[in-house]
Amino acid sequence: MTTPRHRARGFTLLELLVVVAIMALATAGVGLALRDSGQTLLEREAQRLAALLEAGRAQSRASGLPVRWHAVAGGFRFDGLPEGQLPTQWLNAGTQVRGPSALVLGPEPLIGPQQVLLAHADHPERALRVATDGLRPFAVEALP
Repeated sequence: MTTPRHRARGFTLLELLVVVAIMALATAGVGLALRDSGQTLLEREAQRLAALLEAGRAQSRASGLPVRWHAVAGGFRFDGLPEGQLPTQWLNAGTQVRGPSALVLGPEPLIGPQQVLLAHADHPERALRVATDGLRPFAVEALP
């Protein structure tokens, strides 16, 4: 009569290495996905503002009515457009406007050079400029 062999159960070294490698890749991916520095927040806010200013400029030209953009506490507003037509809040509450906080968006096709400086409360040393020369659309520029 033969005795049944008992095979050792468990994981091989290769299987353990594969699992550790997968966990390391997943951890790195989550770490990169969650990392959102103040500069990234500021860039996102500046790109959004540039798009909103261009939308306000287009609506001003289409309607023939003057539109002005103003920074206010906790956000901004578009004078000359109906309430609720464009957003009036920053994406992040720490966003701040430095310097002059009013822009004329139209209705004239040429509006003259204008700019707004944006900063973030958590990283006051960093700032971005949202500017136009009056001919081209508003664009985000890094400060020197």
